[in-house]
Amino acid sequence: MTDQQHDDQGPDAAHHVPEGVSEATVEALGTLSAAVEVIEHARGLLYGFHRLTGMADLNLGEAVEQLRKAGHTDLADRIDTELVGRNVIAGRWTFQIMEDYDDGYYALAKELEKAARDQLVDGKRHLFEAGMKEDRRTQGRRHHEALPADLPS
Repeated sequence: MTDQQHDDQGPDAAHHVPEGVSEATVEALGTLSAAVEVIEHARGLLYGFHRLTGMADLNLGEAVEQLRKAGHTDLADRIDTELVGRNVIAGRWTFQIMEDYDDGYYALAKELEKAARDQLVDGKRHLFEAGMKEDRRTQGRRHHEALPADLPS
């Protein structure tokens, strides 16, 4: 591909702003999308917390067995009864926190972001980012193409 190919390309049809939609609307949807991306990131961190806490609990159980074998049964018993399997917050293990987050806050954020896109821009995603790409790329330069070579414009 030469540096001069694809000079006139822009976003594909899935990323064209529908007729009559204002820049302010596209910007607001971009901000809403960015907020949901932060929620996705937070969800990932929460899953990391869930996984790490579970690994720690398994390691604690292993430490209990090793302490018992080493003759420290009182300490092993205390760790086993007070910490192994303990709720991380009142009445909950981390899987319960994850389920509540996923079914509540996360699900509602995803639902409302999709509803906003459906209502305002025919469900199209990343219109703000597609506009940014057009503004920032150097048209006609290799590695600055609007689309992959196998996508129609």
